[in-house]
Parts: sequence; C-alpha cells; structure tokens
Amino acid sequence: MIGVQRGLKDEGKDYRAFEILNLGKYERQHYIGVNPNLREEEQQKQVEEKEAAFVDLILHAYRAEKTEGFAAFHGKKAGRLVVVGPVNLPVTRLFVEEVILECRKKHITKVDILGFEFEMGLFPNLLDEARAKGIDLAPKYIPAEVFDKRAVEKNQVVFHDVSFIEVKPHMNKNSMAMELTDFSVFYSQDSIANAEAAIKNKHSRIVVEKGQIVKVSKDKDGIVNRDVLTKKWTDWIDYWAVDFDFESKREIIRVKNEDSGDWEERWTGDYIFENEWQSFRTKKDRSLELKSIYHECAPGRRKIAVKVVDIFGTDTMTIVEIMVGGKR
Repeated sequence: MIGVQRGLKDEGKDYRAFEILNLGKYERQHYIGVNPNLREEEQQKQVEEKEAAFVDLILHAYRAEKTEGFAAFHGKKAGRLVVVGPVNLPVTRLFVEEVILECRKKHITKVDILGFEFEMGLFPNLLDEARAKGIDLAPKYIPAEVFDKRAVEKNQVVFHDVSFIEVKPHMNKNSMAMELTDFSVFYSQDSIANAEAAIKNKHSRIVVEKGQIVKVSKDKDGIVNRDVLTKKWTDWIDYWAVDFDFESKREIIRVKNEDSGDWEERWTGDYIFENEWQSFRTKKDRSLELKSIYHECAPGRRKIAVKVVDIFGTDTMTIVEIMVGGKR
C-alpha cells in the first residue's frame, strides 16, 4: 500500500493517507456498556459480570491462575502476581501506584501488569521507582489475539513487553519534522542459559533475552557460541510513521440503540492515526530513514503522534505536544 502511494506521488497523481485499524479494539466493545433500561442495581451487576468475564478471558490467555484476597491483583503465574488493566482505558500512573502500594504492604516483589494501552510517559521512570523499592514490575501489552479462541487454545497468544520511543521535533518556521532518536525494547522469550543447556552439538537456537536477539549455537565439539543479531536499537524497527495532526480525525463507530433499534454513530473518545509520512524496510532495501520530511502546519498547539512497528509486529506510539510557530 505504501508502494502504491509512492508510485502515485512519483507520477504526480493524487493520493492520501491510509489507516490501519486493530480489530481487537472493537472486540473490547463487548465488555463495555450496560443496558440502560435496567434498574441501577441490575446495571451495576451487569458491569461486574462483564468485568469478571474480561479478567477471566485475559488470565486464561496469559496462562495465569486466578487468585483471591487481593485489592489489585487478579492472578499469578510462575512465581509472579498478575494485574489486568482496564478494558477501555489506558493503565495510568495512579493505577500502577496502587499496585506498588499493595506490593509494599504484602511484601510482593514480582508483578506482571497487563494492559491494552499505557499512559504516555509512564515508563521507564515508574519502573525505576518500583525497582528502588525492591519491586520488579513487568508491563506487557494485551494482544488482539486474546479474542481468538483458537489462538488461545493453541497457546499462540504472546504478551509482548512494553517498548519506549524517544523522538526529537525540528522546527523551521511553520514547518516541522520528527526525528526518531531511540527505541528501547525489553523482550524476553526463553533464556540464553536454557538454550545452551538444551541444544545439541551442531545445532542452534534463536533466543530473545532482555531486549537482545541472540543466536546460540554449539559446534561439533560442544563449544557454545553466542551471536548477538540486534547490534543497535534500529535493528528492532521494521516501520515507523508520523501523524502530524493526531487529533484531526475522531474514531467513530456504529452502535445499535437498544431502545429504537436504529444504528447510531458514536465517538469512542480516541483518534485515528493517519500515516502522513513513513519509513520502512523492504527485503531489498534494509535502510531506514530516522528523520521525517518537513511538514507545513498551521500555527498553534497540536499533537504529533509517532508510531513504531517492531520486527515482531507490535506497534508502540508516543504523542508529543508542539507549539507551531513557538516553543515546544
């Protein structure tokens, strides 16, 4: 699709941005809202039932065991307690601070926090604060595949660790460019020690440990070799894009009015990310531009969104507020 765009541009023909929508987000609508025709206490009961069903779904996909007797925690897995974030809101600083508070009260040291979205700027500072208190927090994204029963039953759902984007805006009068300055990942799948113990001579295995992709191999004499495949932070990036006016297009969905039976359009409270500039790798060209073109913007305050899609297909977005024609 990007190739089509660029072909039209080279030919001097009109083209526009396209959008990529995450279908899993719309599956979440099932767990939001109640029947307004019910009495207040019945509505509250329906809310509680939906919240419980959502938590059960996420714990099942995460292969975690349900727990009782905690204020913040929902489950446990492999010696770590598990917290499930809200279905329709980002995980906020206040939410995480409540988790940390219960950790300190009950001497809990290892926690996984699962969420669809995380508040902008939440990490890595909050992780450092928790670590200073002896608490190991591991925030992880809930993937859209949790709503795919076949993927869940086949244990194919992967909860990826949260990544962090750093960007730098460049101003030239009323034009602006965005530079991608860092992308940090903390993925871990298996461990180098496990791979070294498991592989046979003349075999190899790819391991992801603490944000590095490592090829572990043994030669015919049993000598272990480690080859780090991610030499620099840009090796993790498959694609990145910029929306120079993120709040210009509201996300509208169609919902059925339970009273009238008619379909109505409703704003979800979110905005659609529009690809106005992008840099991506292809099989033939593995290079990546780290600075966008300059984009002319009307004077005033606006929000710029930068999205990165990593080599595992997980997207991470950061939003920067800019004063065009003034200072950031």
